[in-house]
Amino acid sequence: MWRNKYELYEESVQSPDSDLKFIETEYKRTYGRGPLSLREDFCGTGALLKEWVQSDSKRSAVGIDLDSDPIRYGLKTHYASLTEQEKTRVNYVQANVLSASRHKAEVICAFNYSYCIFKDRAMLLNYFKGVRKALKPKGLFFLDTFGGTEAMMESEEGRNVGGFTYYWECESFNPLTNECFYSIHFKRRGASKKHKRVFTYDWRFWTMPELRDVLKEAGFRDIKSYWEGDGPEGTGNGKFKESTKAENCLSWISYLVARP
Repeated sequence: MWRNKYELYEESVQSPDSDLKFIETEYKRTYGRGPLSLREDFCGTGALLKEWVQSDSKRSAVGIDLDSDPIRYGLKTHYASLTEQEKTRVNYVQANVLSASRHKAEVICAFNYSYCIFKDRAMLLNYFKGVRKALKPKGLFFLDTFGGTEAMMESEEGRNVGGFTYYWECESFNPLTNECFYSIHFKRRGASKKHKRVFTYDWRFWTMPELRDVLKEAGFRDIKSYWEGDGPEGTGNGKFKESTKAENCLSWISYLVARP
């Protein structure tokens, strides 16, 4: 690789500033004030943790991830770039999110669809119950999801990002179980070689109604869906609005926000 794979991933996939803005807006709408504590499950490099503590001197954040490799990268980059005062308000924890209930916060989030690693409904329910238990009294659970007919088709889609091309590929999808295998490839602009399977995801595809049902069973009493608005040429515009009805698009992403 000509650049670190996590750097490429963050540049092509993540938008921690947008996630932060959405969290702030919806939390204030629900509770009338801004949130102070964040727990990011499946935090990876912790880009959102950095964004969070830099946005307010009273904010603290903890990131949970089972994989030590992205945590090491996050510590060397995001954490290292913080001031000494900001560092005291950030904690990276290498652990299984299923056993992280002692790490309590006003906001818990699971972004980049990482919860799809739970293929069994009982395990997903167990995770959601743990999240609910870990939420502070005025708490909200944020997760993103994706869908559309293209998400279930074996296909590859490329997108130019800076000086490279990012590829998202659905390598397989089993309609009988919704088990799926996705991968991310990168290619430097002008190069002939594609770096294949830089990241791979052996998941179960959870639909929006399934997620809502499991959240409800886990004890969440207020579950809202947020649909992305239309941008130019049929693409999303990055603005999400609470919705109960949406167009059956070929491809879409959405947020879910659950209140205990």
